[in-house]
Amino acid sequence: MKYMLLIYNNPATWETLSEDERNGLMGDADTIMQELMASGEWVGGEALADASHTRTVRVRDGVASTTDGPFIESKELLAGYCLIDCETPERAIEIASRWPDSKLAATELRPIMDGSGLEM
Repeated sequence: MKYMLLIYNNPATWETLSEDERNGLMGDADTIMQELMASGEWVGGEALADASHTRTVRVRDGVASTTDGPFIESKELLAGYCLIDCETPERAIEIASRWPDSKLAATELRPIMDGSGLEM
């Protein structure tokens, strides 16, 4: 089954970390990605650009409005995503729980659906 890990972090928390701590967390993420590539569970993923480049679009009564930022009353921002393909939900949870941002903010785990609405 395919899952998307939606990786959240809080930029204010990230800024409090030392360079060594940041490098350690990035190294942890790289280690997990390498393991998932070796096991064939890695499908893909990317970091997202800084939130200052984000625009949120809302349409109300047929009128579109655009605001800066992804801000939906949250201090944690979507920082990136990973697509994985693993045998069980338990394995997906294991992978998400090892993702470094899970220690500082959160990693949301969501099954992927195909075009017919069925989970892949």
